[in-house]
Amino acid sequence: MRALAQFVMRGPLQAGGVAAVTTAIPLLFWIGAAVIGLVILRLGISQGLNIGLWALLPALGWSWFGQDPTALVTLLQVMLMASILRTTLSWEKALLAGSFLGIVTGMMLPLLYPDLLNDLVQTGVRFYEEYNAEVANSLGDRLETVIRQTMNASMAGTYLVIGVCMTMLARSWQAGLYNPGGFRTEFHSLRLSPAIAVICVITMVAGPVLGLNSMLLGWAGGLPLFVAGLALVHGVVGRRNLSGQWLVLFYMALVLLGPSLMILLVVLAFVDSWLDIRRRIKKPSGPAE
Repeated sequence: MRALAQFVMRGPLQAGGVAAVTTAIPLLFWIGAAVIGLVILRLGISQGLNIGLWALLPALGWSWFGQDPTALVTLLQVMLMASILRTTLSWEKALLAGSFLGIVTGMMLPLLYPDLLNDLVQTGVRFYEEYNAEVANSLGDRLETVIRQTMNASMAGTYLVIGVCMTMLARSWQAGLYNPGGFRTEFHSLRLSPAIAVICVITMVAGPVLGLNSMLLGWAGGLPLFVAGLALVHGVVGRRNLSGQWLVLFYMALVLLGPSLMILLVVLAFVDSWLDIRRRIKKPSGPAE
């Protein structure tokens, strides 16, 4: 990946070519988005937008002719978050902007891609009716509505997660080429302010009150807190000079425990926004075992 980043930064022709080709090839769109993010972070928003047009064309092609908005939405997510990060140097604001675009995406998907969503919903309805009849019967007439909201939120949330990951990949490329260790330090110190943490929590629970998709708002409000929770874990491991095996064990637990550990991370991130847990942890006086 470092070699690819070096090649991309040789000039606009290389960057635009890689972005266009990878966006046009199925399942490689994420590379094109990360390339555009790198250009924005290193060379500026104007240059990034110019190169972004190269990737925007195949992304629009997939979106319009292939009825698959994944590449387009991911590209827009990365361009927005990278631009915010370039301007403000704040991951907090970048994540908040990404969440806002995630909500907008979730609201626009049923309007722009009704056939795609309808096909997914009908597939989900048939699955529950055939393989999970108890749930289907308990939901009754609400089954299709629940599945539609779930599918809508899952699509928008997945795009948001990919966008955040690709923005981080672009930032790590930039640090690896021009500021070794910079992304590690930046990520370890990522922490939401109390006001933003409260806004995220309100967003997560405001769905029923506002009459909006609760799952969509849960994705949008929960992701910044979840990322901050991951940063807290990495920061504590780094501050205590613990070995990387602790992080391996943590991510294994995250896979095995799933939602339970995710909720715990969200809660810890909210608490950390007020208490700054990392600042309260003393660095070890001697080398790590």
